[in-house]
Amino acid sequence: MRLEGRTALVTGSAKGLGRRTALELASLGCDVAVNYVSSEAEAQALVREIRAMGRRSVALQGDIAIAEQAERLVRSTEAELGGVDILVNNAGPFIRERKLFADYSVDDIHYLMNGNLVGTMLLDHRVLPGMRARKWGRIIHFGFGRAAETRSWPHRAVYAAAKVGLVSFTKTLAEEEAIGGITVNMVCPGDIRGELKEMGIADAHGMTDEEAKRGRPGTGEDVARVIGFLCLPESDFVTGNAIEISGGFDPIVRLMRRRG
Repeated sequence: MRLEGRTALVTGSAKGLGRRTALELASLGCDVAVNYVSSEAEAQALVREIRAMGRRSVALQGDIAIAEQAERLVRSTEAELGGVDILVNNAGPFIRERKLFADYSVDDIHYLMNGNLVGTMLLDHRVLPGMRARKWGRIIHFGFGRAAETRSWPHRAVYAAAKVGLVSFTKTLAEEEAIGGITVNMVCPGDIRGELKEMGIADAHGMTDEEAKRGRPGTGEDVARVIGFLCLPESDFVTGNAIEISGGFDPIVRLMRRRG
């Protein structure tokens, strides 16, 4: 297996895109730390599935928006599985209620910024010394469709600001760490909804999505396969990118049209 002997930490991996990513990395040979905040049953079920694949796995509770818990998450991964070779920063709070920036509470602003930007930066900072010592590492950030274009996203001001800031951080960290064999990239999924986040590409065959340029909906496997590729040893020349995984779809334009 091409990533055998590597340890991956996937935040927010009990469900959704994180779950599918954890399974993809396990299929490539990684031992995987599964992270959850409240979905313990789902996390433990995923751990059993990964162990059935012959890989080591552990479920670890922790909210990356809280600095002490993020630190504990990495420390526990190191104690249970070894140094973190691959960090997939999937977790990030998102407030589904649509509201203007002026209507956010101060606590909401801090939580969204900490969970989507600061917490990710702290996790990266924590794993970098080990990656540098091993002269190998893969860091993956999650954005949203067209995040690299620094577009407005009405009613999502704080979340969008955090992710757009993460684009710049991705590119900077990639330049700083490239010489040490560490790559840093961002994946920007399109509008992958509900159960589709955990589905495979084959599962979407025969399904249609009239708003998708490809004609079918996106799935978790579409995202996970890109992450798997970015983590391969041979992908060391690919760094500092914000990669769209949207089938050509523009979710923000669609939302704006619906509002109109």
